[in-house]
Amino acid sequence: MAGLRAAITLSNHGQVLVVNKGPGSSPLAQGGVAVALDAPATHVADTISAGKGACDPEAVRTMVQEGPERIADLVDWGARFDREPSGDFALAREAAHSHRRILRAGGDATGKEMVRALQHEARSRDGIQWLDDWFVSELLTHRGRCVGAVLVPAQAGDHADRVRVVASSAVLLASGGAGQVYARTSNPPSATGDGIALAARAGAVLDDMEFVQFHPTVLAGPYPPFLVSEAMRGEGGVLLDKDGHRFMPDYHPQAELAPRDDVARAIWQQMATSGVDHVGLDMSCMSRTRLAERFPTIYEMCDGLGLDATREPIPVSPAAHFIMGGVQVDGWGRTSIPGLFAAGEVACTGVHGANRLASNSLLEALVFGDRAGRAMVNSSENIASDAGSEAAVEVVESAFERVGKKAVAPRSSAENSHLHATLGHLMWNNLGLVRDAKGMGSALEWIDKALTSAPYTPFSRAGMECLNLLRVAREIARAALVRPDGLGAHYRSDGGAAEDTTTARA
Repeated sequence: MAGLRAAITLSNHGQVLVVNKGPGSSPLAQGGVAVALDAPATHVADTISAGKGACDPEAVRTMVQEGPERIADLVDWGARFDREPSGDFALAREAAHSHRRILRAGGDATGKEMVRALQHEARSRDGIQWLDDWFVSELLTHRGRCVGAVLVPAQAGDHADRVRVVASSAVLLASGGAGQVYARTSNPPSATGDGIALAARAGAVLDDMEFVQFHPTVLAGPYPPFLVSEAMRGEGGVLLDKDGHRFMPDYHPQAELAPRDDVARAIWQQMATSGVDHVGLDMSCMSRTRLAERFPTIYEMCDGLGLDATREPIPVSPAAHFIMGGVQVDGWGRTSIPGLFAAGEVACTGVHGANRLASNSLLEALVFGDRAGRAMVNSSENIASDAGSEAAVEVVESAFERVGKKAVAPRSSAENSHLHATLGHLMWNNLGLVRDAKGMGSALEWIDKALTSAPYTPFSRAGMECLNLLRVAREIARAALVRPDGLGAHYRSDGGAAEDTTTARA
């Protein structure tokens, strides 16, 4: 979503190339997009409160203030948000929001509809070219500036004979998150932290990597992980333990509408106390007809698995969902490397702090995707044409040779799968919802050893994804170890007291 929005902004200012390795997380977003059509001050306050005071207030204000205009753009481009009979937007409420301000589409298919509208608009623009099913293997830098990227086909195999080296005046990372670093995640298989790892290898500064959000309610038990929207609790759903007891009021005054980190840890604690692998989400407050109308995607998934969500609780448990940290950027998407920009989940804008407020991610993608696009125009115009051409020619002539010299034979698919699975369980157990110094230190030691022996295979997507996952895991572990006190999603069980919620962003 962030990449498409930036591409549209850039389309009238030169040639834009969109490189996409495959389906990402944006179309999977169910709940909606938070937007303050009125009372923007409360949206700012709710965001900072949910973020445990660790948000960048200026970034939050920017997102909230520019949000309505970005939504208006989407409506102009054909996005069909759900409406009341009066014609007004149908607004929902989600956890930690003090007001109904969540726009939705198709009941629980908001991301899919927003991406559809953005893709339709972007593909109608003559200034945008597309490389679908290609993988960005490395970023290219010249004299401290990002000037392009190395691309390989996204399908399996070693593609040393099909490498593309693309020179550009600016590069935007809009590669999404890194949920696949954990054994249990709501993210699609493509969420391997590529952009964060690419930026780190190029020398960019990362920030807030210890803050990984675990969504409280992902389908559990014998079923495949599938996000069960927070909006269900906003519409009256309640969480029950194995004995049918509603337990959230025992943990937090806001009960099921508490911030995500609080709900996820309460479920985790309840599971540990009861010795079970899930709790139940009771939606008996809705009729079958109403549930199918309001949450058609979730209803169809449950129905296909033989679950009657109106008669029996949906089995749910936490799963890795969203990384609040990432590549450090300013309010215009600029990273610490000139010419390199980032937007969306890969970027750390500061709007989420230590715990993301529900449905802010889509708004962040729209607002900062557009702002990054505008900044990229200015960045490109500030490059002297001769110097830019000279750098591009030099990089293109030498990149393949330099990358090729470092390359080694890739691992087998079985070896990559084993490494991925081992890393996922290590991160889940040692850097998951509850952490301590011993576990984090042990994980970091294993990751460092694995990185030392990991082959550099820039012509293999699978090999580079494993390398990227290891790099992201190391950055999460390092950041978590150096934050001695618990805060938000970084919860420590070894005596690290939670910081005051007025603590400034680290």
